[in-house]
Amino acid sequence: MDRILLSPADVGPLEESYVLNALRSGWVAPAGPDLAAFEREVAQRVGCGHAVALASGTAGLHLALLALGVGPGDTVVVPTLTFAATANAVVYTGAEPVFIDCEPATGNLDPGLLQELLRDLRDKGRRVGAVMPVDMFGACADYTRILPLCAEAEVPVVEDAAEALGSTHRGRAAGSFGRAGVFSFNGNKIITTSGGGMLLSDDGDLVARCRYLSTQARQPVPHYEHTEVGYNYRLSNLLAALGRAQLHRLDDIVTRRRRLRERYSKLFAAVPGVRLLAEEDHGANCWLTTIVVDPLVAGWRAREFAAHLSAQHIETRPVWKPMHLQPVFAGAEALLTGTAERLFADGLVLPSGYGMTEDQVVRVLDAIEQFVDLR
Repeated sequence: MDRILLSPADVGPLEESYVLNALRSGWVAPAGPDLAAFEREVAQRVGCGHAVALASGTAGLHLALLALGVGPGDTVVVPTLTFAATANAVVYTGAEPVFIDCEPATGNLDPGLLQELLRDLRDKGRRVGAVMPVDMFGACADYTRILPLCAEAEVPVVEDAAEALGSTHRGRAAGSFGRAGVFSFNGNKIITTSGGGMLLSDDGDLVARCRYLSTQARQPVPHYEHTEVGYNYRLSNLLAALGRAQLHRLDDIVTRRRRLRERYSKLFAAVPGVRLLAEEDHGANCWLTTIVVDPLVAGWRAREFAAHLSAQHIETRPVWKPMHLQPVFAGAEALLTGTAERLFADGLVLPSGYGMTEDQVVRVLDAIEQFVDLR
C-alpha cells in the first residue's frame, strides 16, 4: 500500500516544458530571463513593487533583517510557534529572538501580547529591530491589529509568509505586509522551485540592498571587488523556470486544497472535542489542514490518532514544536500563555497535498471515520 504523504510536490508536463525551455535557452547560470520573469510575476501577483528570488525563504528573512539594520545588541520579536528558520535568521544577524505566544484559534502571533511585549522591551531600554509575524500553515496573522502596534512603537515588520502564497488578509495578499515579506518555495510548499524563496517589498532601496547582498556583495566593476561580506543566496534561472510553471497553477492548487479542508471540516464537525485551526479564515490558502483535539472532550489524544493513521500508511505531523522548548533556544526570553505548548501537544497536521487522488482522499477520510467509530 502506497504511503499518503503530507504535502508532496506536484509537477507535470507544464513544469517539464518550462524547465526544458530554460535548459535549451542556455541560461543555466544563476541569472537569466526566467529568473527576472519569476520575480516580476510573483510581485504582480502579490501587489508589491519589487522582488528578489533567493535560494530559500530563510535567506530572505536573513537579508530583510540585515537591510533593516538589525544586528548585535538588537532584539527581534518572533512567534514561538514557528519553524526554526524564523528564529535562526535572527541569530544569523547577531541579534536575539524574543519569543511570543499565539492565539488559540489560529496559532498566529497574539496581538494583545505583542502590545504588552513591545511596551516592556521599550521600558527596559531594549532596541527592537523588527517584529516577524508568521502566517501559520497559510493563514495570515492579524495584520489589522499588528501593523498599527508596530507603527506606534516605530518597529518595522518582516512578514514570514513562507507558507502563505495565495492567501489574503481582508483582501490584501500575503507577502505584502510590513517593510518586507518572504515566501518559501521548498519542496512541500504551496508551489515549489525544489528549493528557493522570494523577498518582496514596495521599498525599492531595500530590495536593491538585498539583491546586492545575495550576490556576494559584488561591486559593479569589471573585476571582483568586495567592500563588505555578502552571501551566495540567489535562485537559479532553471529553478525559477519551474517556479513560473507552478505559479500558473496556483489558483487551482489553492482551490483544491480549500476543497479538501472543507471535507475535513464537514467530517470533524460531528466529532466532539475536535476543531480545525484557523477554520474561520476564508482567505487562507489551506497549505496544510490542522486539527486541534481537546482530549478531555474527545476521549483520545492527537498522538493516538496519528498512530492509527500511520498504521494505515497515512502521514501526519505534530504542530511545530515551540521555539522556547527547543534546546538551541533554552533560556531565551519569551512572553508565554501556554497556548503554543497546548497546540503542540494537541494539534495534528493532516495530508493536504494538491496531487491527492480522489481514492487517496477517500482512504484518509475512511481511516478517520474508522478511528472515531472505535472511540
